Amino acid sequence: MADDPQRNFRSAYYEKVGFRGVEEKKSLEILLKDNPLDLEKLSTFSQRFPLPSMYRIHVWKVLLGILPLHSDSHMLVGGYRKEQYQDILEALEVMRYISSSTPSTHVYLRMFQLESQVLPRCSETSPPDEEDEDFLSISRAMEEIVDDPVDCYWLIKCFVNQFHTKFGDSVPHLPKSLEHYLSQEEPRLLNHLKSIGALSQLPYGLWFRRCFAGCLPESSLQRVWDKVISGSCKILVFVALEILLSYKIMLMGINRPEGVVKFLCNTPQENTDAIVTKAIDLWHKYCGTPMHAV
Repeated sequence: MADDPQRNFRSAYYEKVGFRGVEEKKSLEILLKDNPLDLEKLSTFSQRFPLPSMYRIHVWKVLLGILPLHSDSHMLVGGYRKEQYQDILEALEVMRYISSSTPSTHVYLRMFQLESQVLPRCSETSPPDEEDEDFLSISRAMEEIVDDPVDCYWLIKCFVNQFHTKFGDSVPHLPKSLEHYLSQEEPRLLNHLKSIGALSQLPYGLWFRRCFAGCLPESSLQRVWDKVISGSCKILVFVALEILLSYKIMLMGINRPEGVVKFLCNTPQENTDAIVTKAIDLWHKYCGTPMHAV
């Protein structure tokens, strides 16, 4: 599809006066009228633009396969999802794995374990291991983004499953990727982190296994998850990179690895939107911008 000069002028004007998302919102609404929905176009849109908050959960559910591509089946399938949720919940209550006092995130964990056929025996339940803690962190963050518990569980389950299936082999290589891009952007900081022995101890689990859940506030986190859910785990590298660049002066002044780790595990929450915006710009700079036409 050829570029429309009038559309480009309107987009530039909207951005100048502070309405950057107006044209994008209209484009997404057109995509959501397709029946069946075009998964590739929705993915590309989500890679290129932030999803409008009013459509975010719906688009996530389509991209994660919770809802089918045929829009006229959404209500029916949504009903099945709710029934399945209730069935799993009741089974866990009958088996006494959960009660009315069980925290909702732990309920989601038990549901996930039951569906994944890894539910431990009641007599053998032990404190959550590292993988369970990753799940609980993602659950706590998703709970802040999604109000409905049925939607929340399905989004957590499918997000975690998709992430492990699609990116499980890539995650161990992300620290090396971060080192590469840091050498391009700020070699002095990289050398400092290496010299004090901090590079190998950066909070990679928090960043790359938990996808920044528990690190970024949900208002910023959901913009990162837009990119992960639509098919890119590389965005996680650039968020980590931008955190390092944003706090370069602070990090250059810390001379012990545990000090670096402590700071990065408790980064200030006030300018995270700017960090995510710059991270997405870096991601587009190094990885390109997906082409999208409506």
